[in-house]
Amino acid sequence: MFDNIEFLNKELFWLLLALPLAIIWYVFKHNKQTAELKISSIKGFKVKGSLLPKFKHVLFAFRLIALAFLITALARPRTVDVSTKTKTTRGIDIVMAIDVSASMLAKDLLPDRLEALKKVASSFIDGRPNDRIGLVEYAGEAFTKTPITSDKNIVQRSLRDIKYNTIIDQGTAIGMGLATSVNRLKDSKAKSKVIILLTDGVNNSGFIDPKTASNLAVEYGIKVYAIGLGTNGTALSPVRALSNGGFQYGRVQVEIDEDLLKEIADVTGGKYFRATNNKKLAEIYDEINKLETTEVEERKYYNYEEKYRPLVLIAGLLLLLELLLRHTIFRSFV
Repeated sequence: MFDNIEFLNKELFWLLLALPLAIIWYVFKHNKQTAELKISSIKGFKVKGSLLPKFKHVLFAFRLIALAFLITALARPRTVDVSTKTKTTRGIDIVMAIDVSASMLAKDLLPDRLEALKKVASSFIDGRPNDRIGLVEYAGEAFTKTPITSDKNIVQRSLRDIKYNTIIDQGTAIGMGLATSVNRLKDSKAKSKVIILLTDGVNNSGFIDPKTASNLAVEYGIKVYAIGLGTNGTALSPVRALSNGGFQYGRVQVEIDEDLLKEIADVTGGKYFRATNNKKLAEIYDEINKLETTEVEERKYYNYEEKYRPLVLIAGLLLLLELLLRHTIFRSFV
């Protein structure tokens, strides 16, 4: 009954200080009112012991306890049940376009570029509970891994499944990846539409020019944040496929078409970033997360339940019991 209790008038607990004063007054008054008779001997009297007079002080105890309950009741104890209703007032639809070409297995980021990206992207998705997110993967061609959805479990599962494979034509079709992402967002009713375009190379494949795709993004009001992934200089990258399905690695010059990515970002009103290591990649996604904020309206509903009534009832019963005992059993002693 008294879980999560709060008191509206806590200052009234100062009245409890009157209880010790009342006890002192009672003891002083009792000593003054006790009559004494001095005689030399009580041999002529028949003495019969009784415990009843000793219990008369219980009446005063009842009154003190009742007073304590009444003071507590005046302090207005109550429980508070808080319910929260959250409403997203400005949702954002986001498509993450991820390069899955063989060069994404380069080890300038640990354990490699693709796995480093998946880890950071997973944290980014968890930080967008009120937005819809989709995934597009591309190499020499592009396809939708997950349409935009508010179900983050589906998105996270699809992200974990992204890996390098030989099914997609090899190369880096930036225009195809961007155009496919635009296609996922063009019919969106969200007030803000964003593409996070990540690549570690140059556009060398596909039949859609990246500039054409960026113009389509502008037409549909889609903002593009472009990320160039890879260290400066050379990186340990796959140079030859082995018969066992693995790769032979060698030092390869990192080539990212930064001018193209900057142009795509500028035209669409987005921003270009360069991620040269794991830490920088995480910082980039944190910055995008801050740039694209979702307005959330939160309403709290408070349900108060007053708890003073049982205290008043107990105090009343104690006072009634004191009055009853005073005029019946203890009538001869008080």
